Amino acid sequence: MPPKSVITLFLALTAVSSLFGQPSSSYRVTHTYTLGGEASWDYIVPDPLNHRLFIARENRVMVVDENTGKLLGEIAGVHGAHGTAIASGSGHGFATSSEDQSVVMFDLKTLALLGRIPAAEDADAIVYDKPSDRVFTFNGDAHSSTVIDAKAGTLITNIPLGGKPEYGASAGDGKVYANLVDTDEVVEIEAKSATVTRRWSTAPCKQPVAMALDTAHHRLFSGCRSGVMAVSDYQSGKVVATLPIGAGVDGAGYDATSRDAFFSNGDGTLTVVHQDGPDQYHVLESVQTPVGSRNLGLDPANHRVFVVSAKFGPVPQGKRRGPVLPGTFALLVIER
Repeated sequence: MPPKSVITLFLALTAVSSLFGQPSSSYRVTHTYTLGGEASWDYIVPDPLNHRLFIARENRVMVVDENTGKLLGEIAGVHGAHGTAIASGSGHGFATSSEDQSVVMFDLKTLALLGRIPAAEDADAIVYDKPSDRVFTFNGDAHSSTVIDAKAGTLITNIPLGGKPEYGASAGDGKVYANLVDTDEVVEIEAKSATVTRRWSTAPCKQPVAMALDTAHHRLFSGCRSGVMAVSDYQSGKVVATLPIGAGVDGAGYDATSRDAFFSNGDGTLTVVHQDGPDQYHVLESVQTPVGSRNLGLDPANHRVFVVSAKFGPVPQGKRRGPVLPGTFALLVIER
């Protein structure tokens, strides 16, 4: 029988070997495509069926090929572009136009303008709910959601939410969810009846903005400006976990294949959180990105994360940031 010291050394070496043998995540920026163009940006919305990205750019929406970074076209006539929703069944796309409190409907193939639907003040994020075939905007200053018939392109109603909504998501089961940034809550909307059915607190996660869903386990991820993310069981309406993320979050995504959640932060980080179980999570890594890359789009078909960045000029008096410098706006692809 070998001496005790030899056995102890063997066990230690085995543990070290096992540790180094574990696969690392190592998400990284694999491609950078310079898109150029003036104006700042907001939400990045993937079109998985066609591997396109819809990127809001203040007075238009850019449509970009995910695989080549080529600009495929632009949706004009948008005044204060923020979000885009894709209703593939009807062939219609929808973009919020906050400056004139409306939603622009366009053809998904030709990108031609098809109509304009009245919304409400500060029409910001927008999502499509397939079961009801309806589009839901989240109107920040109006504290409401505008409901639109995706096929007809007509206004159905406006739902008071009792707080200022930021991003939201459809669970695919007839329920739509939105973060309320000023009340630190998640609100649940029954899509068919267009009514609020529940709400719950995201505490200790304050100022929830970004959202993503794990529909298989009924988990909802809220990225909060307080520097944490919260995981809610959206069936029970309870927070089950919180973890630290970067500062200035504005985008979130969840990949069901890798069980990784992503949070894009304005401080120049992409926080990757791994799901060990429905109620157990750990921070996998923090990927360095350009400062200001606060929005993301996740294509579940190819598991790629997309962020955008730019360089800014001097900040004019009374403004939050300077103008985008010519030729600096770029799309970054993040993957393993």
